[in-house]
Amino acid sequence: MTKNLIFPLILLFLTFNSSANVDWGSEAELPGNEICLERHGKQICLKDGDRKNIYNLSPSALEKSIERGARYALDYPVDVSELRLPKAAMDKFFESDSSSLIRRFVFKIAKSISKFHSFKDFFQWVGLHDYPTTMDEYGQNTIPNMGSLEEYPMGVSIFNKHHSSPSMTFSCAACHSANLFGTKILGMTNRFPRANETFVLGKKALLSSNRHLFKMMINPSEEDIQTYVTSRNAIKYVNVKSPLALGLDTSLAQVGLSLSLRNLDEIASKPRRPIPRANKLDKVPADSKPAVWWNLKYKTKWLSDASIDSGNPIHTNFLWNEIGRGVDLVKLENWLKNNKQKVEDLTAYVFNTEPPKFNDFFPRQIDIQKAKKGEQLFLKSCSGCHGVYEKRWDDITLSYEEKIKTKKVWYHKRTIVKNVGTDPYRAEGMKYFYKDLNRLKISKEIGTVVKPQRGYVPPPLVGIWARYPYFHNNSAPTLYDVITPETKRPTTYIAVPAEDKDLDFDLEKVGYPAPELIRKEYRRNRDYLFDTRKLGLSNKGHTEMLLNEDGSEKYNHSEKLSIIEFLKTL
Repeated sequence: MTKNLIFPLILLFLTFNSSANVDWGSEAELPGNEICLERHGKQICLKDGDRKNIYNLSPSALEKSIERGARYALDYPVDVSELRLPKAAMDKFFESDSSSLIRRFVFKIAKSISKFHSFKDFFQWVGLHDYPTTMDEYGQNTIPNMGSLEEYPMGVSIFNKHHSSPSMTFSCAACHSANLFGTKILGMTNRFPRANETFVLGKKALLSSNRHLFKMMINPSEEDIQTYVTSRNAIKYVNVKSPLALGLDTSLAQVGLSLSLRNLDEIASKPRRPIPRANKLDKVPADSKPAVWWNLKYKTKWLSDASIDSGNPIHTNFLWNEIGRGVDLVKLENWLKNNKQKVEDLTAYVFNTEPPKFNDFFPRQIDIQKAKKGEQLFLKSCSGCHGVYEKRWDDITLSYEEKIKTKKVWYHKRTIVKNVGTDPYRAEGMKYFYKDLNRLKISKEIGTVVKPQRGYVPPPLVGIWARYPYFHNNSAPTLYDVITPETKRPTTYIAVPAEDKDLDFDLEKVGYPAPELIRKEYRRNRDYLFDTRKLGLSNKGHTEMLLNEDGSEKYNHSEKLSIIEFLKTL
């Protein structure tokens, strides 16, 4: 074989085996140069590289992979998923008269559903966002043209598109896309997702009916009947839990409690009559908000508590998603084996996402001199946990926009976990079912190992200005509150969608406006009230580094605003 033929074959082999080049293990490190610094009496070692191009693809191959991955983020690719909505049957329900047998029956079991008059009403309640329609609405992360799917909001997926009776489910974008002052951003936390509440309502509706009743009320097609039967069987193995507050997610509890309905074998097989084993997650909260994707490139451990000790987070996401949807794990394992490219494309997209920039929404409103002062305060108190962000403030050859950019992000070469006194329930939740996850054959096949931690990851702060409210449980409404000792943080606050940057955003403190400035319709709606006195919603912690040795507050009002000015540039 000639050299001219061997080289392309080697290149082809490396292209199709790119995942073998990624270290998903517990000892994985970031690439790049390393520096070790002394912070608060301890040595920390940071690196200036990232894994944005996780598979080291060529520019053209990366562009194509990102395009495909964005499609999978919007249109759920796992076609063995069993929990679906029969679209035509749901259309009939929404089109029915308010006094019909269908409406009266559903009203008894799920009052919220009965109030919807269309899919549009339903999707709005779920918290989904429309696709961008003008160039101004596109954010920095790829949102491809999805054709007829754009009739629905981002996060809606359609299976069997070419059949007479397609079915629906939700994709990753349901919880990981946002409308930020009119800009649609894929990979950002959905501020008000109701995905878990949808499972709660769906379980009530499915288990309160049966095939014959469904057929009598809806007169569905045979395809819709099969979708209904499959979904009704799957939901028996899904244990659901409503979030503590709007904006939080109970997927961790849903996975743990759903596993408690399955057999204790390596495939978590489904017993004929599921009887739940005792699990503390049934009563103990473990809520958290959906995470942003753009931080993954800087991390080597996943989730807010770093409890996924090894394995590709996309693999784990599919596994957890489908346990929480009642799937046959043997079918899922086979799907993962046969769809490696889809997993890699979605991984490539997620790792390549970027945060929204403050200057794009509030042009030239960062005071550089003030930000420079804030940087020095940040380096003294915050960089030991959150990393170092290199700037070029003093380069007179640069434009304003170039000066506020971050030249390099230096973050921990291996992701660390810190216990700074924040609400512990989310991190503790993992210990109630991690053994059930680790014993699974599919977990071993995909290399996922879960290890409970004490505390949380001090995250990279890129795009931190847009990630309000703060902490893993949304308990701090503004950045100002994060850098204020816990005793001075608000006990309650009112949330509001990020629709109007003048009305819905506190430009100085970065986050939600004071309650008296929130738009009236949200002040009157208790769904948007957040109460930190509830179990699992505590706003305690992250205080020790904000106090002097005598217990006095380290930073005055002006200094806090300088730190925030610096954080706006990240």
